[in-house]
Amino acid sequence: MNAPLGGPTLAQERKLVTSIPGPRSQEWSARKSHAVSDGVSVGLPVYTVAAGGGVIVDADGNSLIDLGSGIAVTGVGNSAPRVVQAVQDAVAQFTHTCFMVTPYDSYVRVAEKLNELTPGEHPKRSALFNSGAEAVENAIKIARQYTKKTAVVAFDHAYHGRTNLTMGLTAKNMPYKSGFGPFASDIYRAQVSYPFRDGALSGAEAAKIAIDQIEKQVGAENLAAIIIEPILGEGGFIVPADGFLNALVDWARDNNVVFIADEVQTGFARTGKMFASEHYGIVPDLITTAKGIAGGLPLSAVTGRQEIMDATHPSGLGGTYGGNPIACAAALATIETYIEEKLDDRAVEIEHTIREHFVRLQDTDARIGDIRGRGAMMAVEFVKEDGITPDPGLTAAIARHSHQNGVVVLTCGTYGNVIRFLPPLSISNALLMEGLDVVAEALSVS
Repeated sequence: MNAPLGGPTLAQERKLVTSIPGPRSQEWSARKSHAVSDGVSVGLPVYTVAAGGGVIVDADGNSLIDLGSGIAVTGVGNSAPRVVQAVQDAVAQFTHTCFMVTPYDSYVRVAEKLNELTPGEHPKRSALFNSGAEAVENAIKIARQYTKKTAVVAFDHAYHGRTNLTMGLTAKNMPYKSGFGPFASDIYRAQVSYPFRDGALSGAEAAKIAIDQIEKQVGAENLAAIIIEPILGEGGFIVPADGFLNALVDWARDNNVVFIADEVQTGFARTGKMFASEHYGIVPDLITTAKGIAGGLPLSAVTGRQEIMDATHPSGLGGTYGGNPIACAAALATIETYIEEKLDDRAVEIEHTIREHFVRLQDTDARIGDIRGRGAMMAVEFVKEDGITPDPGLTAAIARHSHQNGVVVLTCGTYGNVIRFLPPLSISNALLMEGLDVVAEALSVS
């Protein structure tokens, strides 16, 4: 698989030279079936040789429009120049020492930057890890240490990871939980604000229902933490009604409960703000981040109030690879790219383009039930002609047609009836519009 040059030298075009997947990708798929566990499935079996800007080039020379960003990871693009240079420089110095053995300054600088950028002016501390699930697990550990309580509340439609504890927090059974139990104990679930499906309850009304459930079924005296995604990701890009999160934060403050914002998918300019919590004017006690933090390298973090983060005893947090020096170098360059290139503003432009595109289609197609999201984290929920019943079959057909015609899209939602749009913030307007046109064509023929 000889790769063409990536980054800015890569032609920004949709080009199909074979069917999707092409013969070389099919060869690699056959090899995968003999080498990789069947439990690791693939949504679109085209084997990547280069990527950058808004395209992915496969082993057959096809160039596909990327509307997925590796599930919201490559917000700055797959081969952003600052990130590439930073990684090359870091590799040439050293690849690993383990921060807990002999530390290095890039870890500290990433922590300083996270403490500066996350919401709130209070003193903060950060700890670095490898994955979003690992960050969530450690946030729960920290909250339990600080409060000396054990119960945790997550919400309907939540996704927090695939480890044992985070599977317990995650709501959706298939494919994430089925057959993998028993899960960690003392985890409870409350109703979330889902305006399209809860009768358009106000945020305050939805919060009252959730808080009533928490008080009656768990008890504030037992509750260490509430954890929620400011926009629920895998659950369907659900944007809670205004006031919902604010009421939860206020209740948590009044009851010595740590409020954790899981910003793994929403963080780093993705929603038009550096962090989605800013849209609601909330200041979480702890924030978990990953995905868009390091331009594609594995890194995650927990950032929060100093007194909470410092409640854990020395050596209670850490891990062999947590805050790897190469990933930290990539994170510093990635964050610089978000800021210098004003990619939060670019996310707002992308939102307007996607929203307007589907609002026009919705006027004549009742199967578009809801258009929602913020920034470059947008989604369309597809329903049957009655306007409310989920239609996962239509959604799958749209994704399949889009893939066959050179556009990478992702599905999501508890009911499997949502197409999510997570383009890299480096995508051009022309590519974005062309990709959306292919999705619209898929809807028209499905």
